[in-house]
Amino acid sequence: MEKVKVKEEIGMRKKKYHIYLDEGEYRQVIESVIDLRNHLIEQEKYTDLADEVLDKLLNAKIKKMKIKYV
Repeated sequence: MEKVKVKEEIGMRKKKYHIYLDEGEYRQVIESVIDLRNHLIEQEKYTDLADEVLDKLLNAKIKKMKIKYV
């Protein structure tokens, strides 16, 4: 299981979100954002938001962690 940190700016503060994804889920999220970006390009719309989200996902710190089942 990998831990991905994503930050969101709210006014002057930065609010952090922690998303816990395994490798398959992480790959699916990235592929979905890329598909969205390609769809926006086909429609000749701006891709700034999709580019920003993709950049944050690809450059997010990844922390490997173990899960204990009780």
